[in-house]
Amino acid sequence: MQNPFRNTAWACRPAPAAVPDFHRSLPGYAPTRLAELPALARAAGISRLYAKQESDRLGLPAFKALGASWAIHRALREHRPAGPVTIVTATDGNHGRAVAHFARAFGHRATIYVPDGVSAFAVEAIRGEGGEVVHVPGDYDTAVRAAAEAPGGLLVQDTAWAGYEEIPAWIVDGYSTLFAELDEQLDGEPDLVLVPTGVGSLLQAALTHYRSRPGAVRVVSVEPATAACVRASVAAGRPVTVATATTIMAGLNCGTVSALAWPYIRAGLDACVSVDDGAAAAAGRELAAHGVDAGPCGAAPLAALDVLRAGALLPPDATVVLLVTEGSAAAGA
Repeated sequence: MQNPFRNTAWACRPAPAAVPDFHRSLPGYAPTRLAELPALARAAGISRLYAKQESDRLGLPAFKALGASWAIHRALREHRPAGPVTIVTATDGNHGRAVAHFARAFGHRATIYVPDGVSAFAVEAIRGEGGEVVHVPGDYDTAVRAAAEAPGGLLVQDTAWAGYEEIPAWIVDGYSTLFAELDEQLDGEPDLVLVPTGVGSLLQAALTHYRSRPGAVRVVSVEPATAACVRASVAAGRPVTVATATTIMAGLNCGTVSALAWPYIRAGLDACVSVDDGAAAAAGRELAAHGVDAGPCGAAPLAALDVLRAGALLPPDATVVLLVTEGSAAAGA
């Protein structure tokens, strides 16, 4: 659906310029691959199609490494603990793994709260990064509340609510490195960027990047049909919570949009698309056949491209970027 609240005159401040420099200073940093997919572009009836492939980001199989590393760095600098602390978060998988990874890298501990539906593979991957895992019966929102109420830890959560905005904002800033790389890798700006969306933090980063400067890049969110909180909120004109169900797109299985992301979504998002598990799985196989490693969340944008094509919303001269936010290793595939 198109966003009836989109304000074409709306603009925002850019992300801090220091973020990409920080990531470049980390061991193992390299820009992730931008793969051109000419055969899939022809099939979609567009000019050019690219996949920004986040299957190997700072040693982890998902883009979440960018936000977690920058936010933990900033939080530790702000709070200046005298010794090791426990960093706490809730996760559907990739964010918690990234938090555990960088907590350990920076000399600290991590406790990660996981809701029902998180795979055994994802839990073991978090433990493999040194994180303590606490299972919370219920959905993602329930796990977030449990993490926020945990005593004695430093909460590094990638969703915001009233009174908890600073650290989620740093996580969003961390994702700006992905878009800085895109600017360097692409010949000109894309016409359309498709963004896998859970609570909306990566979506906020995309909107910050493209709405903080002149241009007409269209930004479209992509959600599971069973957890489309952004689409429901846009339809209502206000943030709403939706009931969620199990999906192979576990990292997008979120029922409430981040309060920090909502103003950007309301004013700056062009359209919302939701896809089902079958379409995401098929898109993953299609990307693999063309040399792009994608887990279900990362494959969702290609499935959304089919929805846009069916709705005649893709001009034939368009250049489109799919944010392939996770590799198959993130999902245990």
